[in-house]
Amino acid sequence: MADVGGWLSGWLSYGSFFLVFCACYAIIALGLNLQWGFTGLFNVGVAGFVAVGAYTSAILTTPEVADRVGGFGWPVAAGWAAAMATSGLAGLLVGVITLRLRDDYLAITTFGIAVTIQLVATNAQRLTGGPFGVQFIPKPLQGWLGTGLPWTLAYLALTLLLLGIVYMALEQLVRSPWGRVLRAIREDEDAAGSLGKRAFAFRLQSFVIGSMLMGLGGAVYAHFVGYIAPEDFLPILTFQLWAMLIVGGSGNNRGAVLGAFVVWGFWSAAGSLLRGWVPQADQARAAALQVVLIGVLIALMLVLRPRGLLGEETRVSRVG
Repeated sequence: MADVGGWLSGWLSYGSFFLVFCACYAIIALGLNLQWGFTGLFNVGVAGFVAVGAYTSAILTTPEVADRVGGFGWPVAAGWAAAMATSGLAGLLVGVITLRLRDDYLAITTFGIAVTIQLVATNAQRLTGGPFGVQFIPKPLQGWLGTGLPWTLAYLALTLLLLGIVYMALEQLVRSPWGRVLRAIREDEDAAGSLGKRAFAFRLQSFVIGSMLMGLGGAVYAHFVGYIAPEDFLPILTFQLWAMLIVGGSGNNRGAVLGAFVVWGFWSAAGSLLRGWVPQADQARAAALQVVLIGVLIALMLVLRPRGLLGEETRVSRVG
C-alpha cells in the first residue's frame, strides 16, 4: 500500500510540475498569438521579452546579495506587475523602432534584439548575475506550504487561475471592435487605413500587450523554478513557442493554449525517450533530436492541418 501511495504521489508531483510549465508557456503563447495570430506581427524575439519579465521580477523580489543588485524584497505579486510593466515598456521601445518594418525584416530585427537581451543578461553581472544567474527567487505561499507537493499543487492552481484570467481578458479584447480592427489590419492594412484606422497605433498596442504577457509568463516561470540564467532564454525558447502556436492554431486563443500543452508534452516525452534509449555518452548530441522531432511535428501539421488543431474561427463582422 505504501508503494502505491509513493507511486501515486510521484506521478501527481510530476504531473503538477508538467502542468505548471504548460500554463506558463500558454500565457506566453497567448501573447504571441495576439501579435501574430490577430495582427500579423512576425515577432521572432519572444525569448527576449520573456527574459525581461523574468529578470525584472527576480531582481525586485530576491533578498540582498553582495555581488548583484537586489534586496528590494517586493511581494511576488508586485514583482509580476513590474515584470509586465517592464516588458511592456521594452515592447513599446522596440515597437516604435521596428513596427514599420514588414515580414522578414521585422523578424530579423526582433531576433537580433532578443539575442542582444540574452547577451546583456550574460555580461551584466552586477544586474543579472551574469552566467551564474539569479538564485533564491522567492516562491509564493512556500512559507505556509513548504517545498513539497502541496506547494506545487497550490502554485499550479494559482498559475491556472492566472492563465484563465489572461485568456478571458484576451477573448474580450479580440472580440471587441479593437480586435476586429487588428484582424482588418492583418488582412489588408491599406483597406483598414482607408476607413480611418491608424494601423501603426493598433499594431503598436498589440505588440505592447503581447510583450506584457510574455514578461508575465517569464516571471511566473522564474518564481516556480526559483532560479534563472541566460541559457533559459536562448532562441530555442522562441522556436518552441512558435511551434506551440502553429500546432495549436494561430488566430484562436484556445488553439494557443492547446498548442502549449501538446507541444510541451511532445517535447517532454521525446526527451524522456531519448534519455532512455541513447547511451549516456551521446546524450548531449541526442538532445538536438528533440528539436528535429518538433520540426517534423510542425511539418506534419502544415501538411495535414495547415490551420492547426484549432484554426481561427471564421467570422463575418464589420470593422468597428
